[in-house]
Amino acid sequence: MKGLLLASVIASAALAAACGGTPATSSADDALSRALQAHTAGKLDEAIAAYFETLAKDPKNKFAFYNLGVIAQGQKRAAAAEAYYRLAIEQDPQMGSAIFNLAILRTQAGANQEAADLYRRVIAIDPNYAAAHFNLGLVLRLLGQTAEAQTELTKAQQLDAKLVAPSPSASPARQASPSPTR
Repeated sequence: MKGLLLASVIASAALAAACGGTPATSSADDALSRALQAHTAGKLDEAIAAYFETLAKDPKNKFAFYNLGVIAQGQKRAAAAEAYYRLAIEQDPQMGSAIFNLAILRTQAGANQEAADLYRRVIAIDPNYAAAHFNLGLVLRLLGQTAEAQTELTKAQQLDAKLVAPSPSASPARQASPSPTR
């Protein structure tokens, strides 16, 4: 989970830095930069405060919503994480990392058909997202769609040889960690 957190924070920081901004968003960018620095340093209370400051200045900032979701997910606050990911997706329906993380949460909640639909959405955005293929394969197994599940698991392993599916009788508890996309 720590690797997921660091990867998402770094990707968000890089994207935020690349975006620049007008004087109105500059203040929000400064707050987001402080939030990302605190997040990376593990100062989560400080990061949360700065993400909320970002949202006060830029109420549609998908990166603030997304990273609040990452923090909530890491703290095992699934309902809050889901709400933040949905807000990030509302701002950017193509934000694959938020959709992927939401799919993980929906899988954990037992909403397997919704999770499968979300993983398919991630794959439509990025057909080479190995972890999305992998997790979709595991969810499809749970749904009894074994042929399609095997196709997805094979595709995942072709994209990333480290992704090896457990036997069909094993629990899908281990899911591939998400990687942020931009």
